[in-house]
Amino acid sequence: MVPGLRELYNQQFTPALYQQFLKDLDNGYPGAIEFRVAETPVFVDKTFAAKMIDACESIIDVVLEPGFTELTERAIPDAERVPRETNHPHMIAFDFGVCLNDQGEAEPQLIEMQGFPSLYGFQVYMADSFKKNFVMPENYSPFLNGHTKESYIQVLKEVIVGDLNPENVILLEIKPDEQKTRIDFYCTRDYLGIQPVCITDLIQEGRELYYILNGQKTRILRIYNRVIFDDLQAQRAALGQFPDITQDLDVEWITHPNWFYRISKFTMPFIQHPYVPESYFLNELKQIPGNLGDFVLKPLFSFAGQGVVIDVTPEDIDAVKDPENWILQKKVKYADIIPTPDIPAKVEIRIMYLWEDGESRPQPAINLARLSKGKMIGVRYNKDKEWVGGTVSFFER
Repeated sequence: MVPGLRELYNQQFTPALYQQFLKDLDNGYPGAIEFRVAETPVFVDKTFAAKMIDACESIIDVVLEPGFTELTERAIPDAERVPRETNHPHMIAFDFGVCLNDQGEAEPQLIEMQGFPSLYGFQVYMADSFKKNFVMPENYSPFLNGHTKESYIQVLKEVIVGDLNPENVILLEIKPDEQKTRIDFYCTRDYLGIQPVCITDLIQEGRELYYILNGQKTRILRIYNRVIFDDLQAQRAALGQFPDITQDLDVEWITHPNWFYRISKFTMPFIQHPYVPESYFLNELKQIPGNLGDFVLKPLFSFAGQGVVIDVTPEDIDAVKDPENWILQKKVKYADIIPTPDIPAKVEIRIMYLWEDGESRPQPAINLARLSKGKMIGVRYNKDKEWVGGTVSFFER
């Protein structure tokens, strides 16, 4: 996306350098990376970065409006509502597709957002490995808001651990050692000193939770939550007994599970911004658009692209039995914008915010990027392709 840097990087790239990069990533956490890591980072200039941040800040303005929680009450399924909701989410991620406007200029378009953690640990580790194995421009950084690696990790620690002893803070997930994103859990553990814990290893005594650390029963005071309820429901039968985390438990949540629903696809119809595609709740749609082919149909309560209908027909809409739980969203046409040795790649960039307690707003902190040559970004659309997969952007300072 920065033509001079892209040309230089591609000229200097060799398959041997890439293999060394992958080996370097694996050396720290052998066998922990199951997903494909792309051959290149993404270079983002100040102008394009400012466009994404402007869209993010306009959405945050909506979140800060006094009526936002009332507006989004319906977003939280009754069976998954968790007590002790915090007055703000501690983490928000905004996903943008890189598109071209009518003038042929690069332009972001919001794909999705989530009041939920992302790979806040692994992205640091991967950026370090890119810098170690490839020549990176000195005035470009994976961090936002002026952060260095050290200042970023300090803020991450403030948000997740705060003034607690790290042993009383856990990263909660379903079978963390089997998750494809487990590399992020291990990086987080090493940066912050907190342990990944499976939900089935929680010990409940009254309203208190414990886990076993170094053979000792240890109190849990704060949960860095990585459990997605949709995933939990899908695996419930196979997991056996575990505490119901929707109870009124004597723990703090980072980020509180209710925010996963409040800031999500559900919020899209309330946002008006040139970089946010028009979206409608299906049950509020007065008539089917004549340009229906320009829209996608999305279920509100699913993740990882499950259930999305890309080529929508009137029959698809008629078949929806719970239209209040679906949105019709204007299609985003990703640009084939990253030159690679064969065909150009599409790009999606995730801007990741941190919201410290006591601060009036969250702040952009780090990012994630994904390259694709398929119809969609996901792994199943990019099998047997090169210069695709997970990566990180380096932003112009």
